[in-house]
Amino acid sequence: MRRLALIMLLSGALIASLVGGIALGAPRPAAGQSVPTLPPTNTPRPTATASATPLPTNTPRPTFTPTATPSPTASFTPTATATHTPTVTPTATIVGPSEYPDNFNPLTGLPYPSEEARNRRNLIVKVSNFPEVVRPQSGLDKADIVFEYEVEGAVTRFAAIYRSQGAEKVGSIRSARLLDLELVDMFQALLAYSGANDWIYNYILASDWKWRALTPQMGVNCPPFCRFPEEGKAFEHTLFGNTFEMWDVAEQRQINEGLLVRGLAFSNVPDPSGVPAQDILVDYWSPRQDTRWQYNPADGRYYRWNNGLPHVDAITGAQLAADNVVILEAEHIDRPDILDSEVSGVVVETVLWGRGRAWLFRDGQWFEGIWVHSQGKAGLWLLYPDGQTPMHLRPGQTWFNVVRPLMYGVEVSEQPVDAQATAEAIYATATQSAAQTATAIAPYVTPSPTVATPTSEWLP
Repeated sequence: MRRLALIMLLSGALIASLVGGIALGAPRPAAGQSVPTLPPTNTPRPTATASATPLPTNTPRPTFTPTATPSPTASFTPTATATHTPTVTPTATIVGPSEYPDNFNPLTGLPYPSEEARNRRNLIVKVSNFPEVVRPQSGLDKADIVFEYEVEGAVTRFAAIYRSQGAEKVGSIRSARLLDLELVDMFQALLAYSGANDWIYNYILASDWKWRALTPQMGVNCPPFCRFPEEGKAFEHTLFGNTFEMWDVAEQRQINEGLLVRGLAFSNVPDPSGVPAQDILVDYWSPRQDTRWQYNPADGRYYRWNNGLPHVDAITGAQLAADNVVILEAEHIDRPDILDSEVSGVVVETVLWGRGRAWLFRDGQWFEGIWVHSQGKAGLWLLYPDGQTPMHLRPGQTWFNVVRPLMYGVEVSEQPVDAQATAEAIYATATQSAAQTATAIAPYVTPSPTVATPTSEWLP
């Protein structure tokens, strides 16, 4: 079993080289592909500047238990003439990080499933993960990439990025945060969210991508953002969206370009430097949130558990899974110049620019490297510690968990724990309200025809 304690034994010089970049030189091209020049040490985002230029109003039209796959029993029958059958090593098919074959999605390393997917823009949708009543969420299984990161109150939210597939119902949708502004640049994306406080709202208005902000706060209502009232659920947890209708709004605004964003590399064969790891726990620094991923050798995917329960999709009832899990270490700093309207406290900013450590999990193996991103620029690069060699994701869906420095709260095990027993204990004691709904299959409900006027209720 390898755990966080092993990592903390690393020398200060090594940590400095990975996080601070002291020992990292400029990258050089590898295997015919180029990587970016490593950016300087992380610096804070400047103080928000208000803008008086508003945007125009737009009227748009299961439970899973990992099981080991049995190994076949070898048999040998001697013959008069012995023959030797050599072991066939799979040939790696590499996509990215700088060049992608025509018609390949740089978010997944797979061909686009349709011309519509190829021609539309990356779309980020903000999705809530707290309180428990918002679980199970809808539509996260359709995203190419999902970021989970800490927000105020020591809970997490999701930024789901869609391109290959869309979702007719995704949510519940919540507010924009500072990190979302960086993700928009990183993936050259549209941003769909419920609203934002005045500080972040002014950041967006002052940005060069303000037309890519899709929100009821700026007059984009139903469709694509509609309310699904539900007894016992607060108003702020009832907003859902339709990604196809969001792309329609972007089309009307003439901002729905199918842009190519470089940075991620993919290979059907894992890199040779991995070590076994089948269980990843991300214990955020509050009892309100922990995330567990467990590898299933039967299909080569990682299955997600949320606060001890299998994390399922509300529409399909299937447990959420990913082909890759990536842990990104990033500095978290307080922003006393920005107050959060929900907890009446200081906003936390996640410094996801510069560079930091990155752990990649794929095919039951653990790979250690760094992430690199230049603030305000497109592209997130995953490299080995030499700062030159790309880390190769498995083609498919990727979930990123962003954590505090020193990989705070991350525990990695070679063998999976009995997550099913934990879930059964929670169900038996009903200690979480989510236990009553975690495996429910929620039917698609016709949205309420009521279109609410944007007010403070649209805010976080």
